This record gives sequence, structure tokens and C-alpha cells, in this order.
Amino acid sequence: MYDGFVRVAAATPRIRVADCGYNAERIIELMDRAAADGVSLLCLPELCLTGYTCGELFLQELLQRSARDALSRLIEHSAGRPMAVIAGLPLFNGGKLYNAAAVFGNGRLYGFVPKTHLPGYGEFYERRHFNPAPRRAATARFGGSDIPFGTRLLFRCASAPDFTFAAEICEDLWVPSPPSAEHALAGATVIVNPSASNETVGKAAYRRSLVSGQSGRLLCGYVYAGAGPGESSTDMVFAGHNLICENGDILAQSRLFGDGYITAELDIRALVHDRARMTSFGPPPDGAGAEGYACIPVDMEASGVDTLARKIPPMPFVPGDDGEKADRCAEILDMQVAGLSGRLSHTGRARAVVGVSGGLDSTLALLVTVRAFNYLGEPLSGVTAVTMPCFGTTERTLGNARALCRVLGVDCLEIDISDMARAVMRDIGHPEDVRDVVYENAQARVRTLVLMNIANMRGGIVVGTGDLSELALGWATYNGDHMSMYGVNAGVPKTLIRHIVGYMADTAPALSGVLRDILDTPVSPELLPPSGGGISQRTEELVGPYELHDFFLYHTVRRGRSPAATFKLALLAFGGTYGSGTVLRWLRVFYTRFFSQQFKRSCLPDGPKIGSVSLSPRGDWRMPSDASAARWLEEIEEIEGII
Repeated sequence: MYDGFVRVAAATPRIRVADCGYNAERIIELMDRAAADGVSLLCLPELCLTGYTCGELFLQELLQRSARDALSRLIEHSAGRPMAVIAGLPLFNGGKLYNAAAVFGNGRLYGFVPKTHLPGYGEFYERRHFNPAPRRAATARFGGSDIPFGTRLLFRCASAPDFTFAAEICEDLWVPSPPSAEHALAGATVIVNPSASNETVGKAAYRRSLVSGQSGRLLCGYVYAGAGPGESSTDMVFAGHNLICENGDILAQSRLFGDGYITAELDIRALVHDRARMTSFGPPPDGAGAEGYACIPVDMEASGVDTLARKIPPMPFVPGDDGEKADRCAEILDMQVAGLSGRLSHTGRARAVVGVSGGLDSTLALLVTVRAFNYLGEPLSGVTAVTMPCFGTTERTLGNARALCRVLGVDCLEIDISDMARAVMRDIGHPEDVRDVVYENAQARVRTLVLMNIANMRGGIVVGTGDLSELALGWATYNGDHMSMYGVNAGVPKTLIRHIVGYMADTAPALSGVLRDILDTPVSPELLPPSGGGISQRTEELVGPYELHDFFLYHTVRRGRSPAATFKLALLAFGGTYGSGTVLRWLRVFYTRFFSQQFKRSCLPDGPKIGSVSLSPRGDWRMPSDASAARWLEEIEEIEGII
């Protein structure tokens, strides 16, 4: 069961204009289909019970009565199903005719939402037949009962209050101040929009951006259902364009003039989390915008879905589309260069020292440093690359460090620190043959000492190489590679660094050979002697696969998910690549290290924020160094007891 996710649908029935009985039959078919798919919320188009293109027939009492009769049939058919349905009809109420959306389900009619903004321009003549929604809440008589009628209605899932939806109708979205803004501020996490937007050249793209943009602006799910086949083609065509969006992302959309039925799962918990963390999301200071709403309990299924059709990206920091991935890599490089250029300009002297190991992180740091000097118009003589072989260095990584500096045209100092590391261990009385954490960290701290002293000699700054994934795990030597004067990679996770270096290999032919070999080299701190000439210390064998840890990091920090929720999504995202036992093992490592290593993050060097996840103690992540991980680890133990 994937808790916090609800399945919603947008559907376009194939109608006949003014034939309410026929239209009800088509809607019933869609209701049955949605129920079979486990849908909790189904949105149908504007005026779908009659057709949007009825014209003067809207004023016919017979058509109005037929629409009511058809709605009664739909309500009756919905009995026994915990699914909310939104369908449009012309509603005569209080002596006026309204373009309204009926909200019903499980044999009950919950409310009517009238349209606020009626287009009367171009091909639209709604003002000729309908009245705009009244400002005050009212009721509409239907089936012998008084039903809530108004624009300020919130429909709240009785069993999961965070799952709350509200409606706006077609043109309501296209105006400068859509009603959905007030709905969201009043607590709606989902907006439904029954629409009858006709198709013209280029309109679908604008509609797509409008719906996705509104979902991002309001931190909500947005379900949009457009009119389609069967509407009159006298002067317009309707494509049945349906969209389901969440916080700026398009989760599903129908093909124009296609089937007109789509489903997707909305992550309600993620939406609630984002609203909580964005303290600017809320009503204006005077409280206006959230008053006068009525909250109506609705019987909807919200305990979660058993299967997710929604794709959960295994690498949430890396775009799936190749073109978008290349654009992202270029953008990140520009951001890193801008940050480092600003720091170099502030120092007044363009001098930089970079420790280069032949690994991914230091490679990216050096690439960024060279680009920053080119951007500033400064000679590369101001860049000093330092490679410092010691006990664990292999010929492969040393050779790649040399080759990278040679191709880039930067000075490369090669300083063997073996004697310095031995001297440190000898002075503190630590045997060299005891290859423990002291043995390893002595090397890392000597390297930092060398870099800092060279920077002082040359009047420059040490550019840090550590990345976001290492910071999350604390996989850095305190006051060793943990420290620098500016950390260009601090906001970039390991999975993304690999793609950025790959992007450089694709776009800079001279660098391609050495960068490809660096990409093929196992990630390692190289602090233990080689085995058979090869790397003996592989990071991902010690702390776990970085693709898993980056997944855990994203869902823990960005989405605020629990270990149990993250575990379930990881199994789905990696689709058999890792078994449940493996995922659980490394999840435990992640939480253990994430909590215990906060003290390293509490004193990080400056570095640019790159994406939506940052662990800077001055920015996004302020966490006590002595916070307890007990409850998180306890939940992992609970999972172990189940699988």
C-alpha cells in the first residue's frame, strides 16, 4: 500500500449535443472504468451532461430538466463506490441559470459549484445564457434537499483530511486571479477543472503551461478535463485535452482527439510537506482569502493505492530526458562557475589551488575552476592543480590526474605525501602497519595541510571537491577533504556529478579520453594500499551504492518521507535491481550516518546551492549535531519484522 498517494482521473465522454440520456450512459461507462482502476476522484468536462455547444437550447426548460434527471441517474449509479465525481450541467437556481459543476459520489450529491468568469468574447457566448456565480454561499434545491451551492466549497475526504479538493470551471483558470488561488489558500490540495476549451492552433501548448504552472504556483494537484467528441463542429472543434499535474509537473495528459481518459497518482503527502516548508505559502497577512468556505465531508478512498502506475525516478536528481539532462548539466556548470568566479573576484586575486586525485569529484572541481578563469579572462597560470600520491594511490588514478591537467593546460604539482603521513603517525606513536581510521585520516589531513599552505604561498584559495552525497553520509575526513575555502561541488550529488563529467566528455573532444577513463574508475578514497596494482578500497562496497543513497537523500530531505515510505518507493523505483534486504541494509546505513555525521555539515565551507536539496548549515539544513536517529532506525526495524 502506497500511503499518501491517491489515484485521480480526467475523462472525456463521447456525447451527443442535447441528448442527456445518451450522455449519462457514456458517463456511466467512464465511472465504471474509473472505479475498476481504483480511482478516488474523477473529473468530467464542463456541461458534459448536455454538451457545451447547445446554444439557445440551454434556456429550454426541458433540457434543464433532462440534465437534472441525468444527474440523478449518475448519483444513483455511484452508490456503493467511494469515489467522487465532478460533472458539468446547466443548473437553474433562484431564477437564474448557471454553468455549474456537480460534485457527487457513493449515492450522494455533495454540492454545486457555479462558474465565476463567463467568457463573452471571440467564439464564446456564455454571458448570453448564464449568470456568473453569486458572491455569497447559497443552496440549490435538488431531489427534495437543499444542496450547498457556491464557489467557496471545499470537499474533504472524510478519512484523510489532507485530501481536499475544490473546483473552478474552464475560463476561471484563464483570468488574472483564478478562484483556485483562494481555494488552495483555504486548504484545497487538489483543484479540479471541468472545461470545454475548444482547440485552435497553439492553444494546447498554452493550456498545458497554464495548468502545470498553476499546479506549481499553488503546490497542488490539478485535474483538468476538456470537452471532446460529440460537441457541435458548427464553428469549433474540441480535442478532449485532459491533464493531470502536480506541483508544476505533468503526470499525465491525453492525446488530442484521442481516447480522452487518463489516470495518475497524486502525492498528497508531498504537497502537504511542501506547503509546510514554504512559509510564504498562506493567506495574506490580513487573513483575506480563506474566509467564508464551507467544508463538506466526502466519502472517497484515500488509504493509499496498492500499485503505482506513476513512475518513480530511481535518480531523482537526474533528468530522464537526454536533452533535458544536457541542459541541466550545462546550467549547473554555469552556476558553479558563477559562484567560484564571484569568490575569486572578491579576493582580488585570481589564484586557485585544487587537489586532483584522478577521481570524479576533483575532476569536476578542476573543470569548474578552469571555466571560471576563462570566464573571468584570467590566465590559467593562476590555477595550481596538486596531485598527492600516497599509500593507496594507483597508477591509473595518478595517470588520469596527470593527463587531465596536461589536456586542460594547468600547472600540476606532484607531491608524494608518504613521508609526511609516516612522520605524523610516528610522532603520535601510531604504528604504520595498523591500517585503521588514523592511518587513513592522517593522509587526508596531510593533503589538506599541503593544499592550504600552497594556497597561502600563492595568495589563492583552496577549491573544495567534496559533493552533496558525501556530505549527507559524512564520507569525508573532518578537517581533511571536508575543509576548503570554497566548495564548488557542495550542492551536487554524486549521481549528477557522473552525468556532468559525461556531458563534458561529450562536448569537449580533447577531454573525452581521460574523462571516459575517470568515469570508468571505481569511486574510492584510495587510502589503503592497492591490491594487485588495482584499487582495493571501493566506496560503494563500504557505504552502499550512491544511486540508492541519493534516492534516500532526496526523499528524506526534499519530500520529508519516513523510512517506510522511502523504502517502498525505492523498491518500486529500482524495479528488481536491488532486493528488499539490500535496500533496507543501506537505508539503515543512510539514516545512521546522516544523523551521526551532522557535526561535519555544521561547519561546512561556503559553496553554491545548486538544486532543491542543500545541506548548508547557513541555508536549507539546520539540524542539531546531537539529534537522535532512534525513531527513524526503529521504523526500519519495524520494516525488517514484516519482510
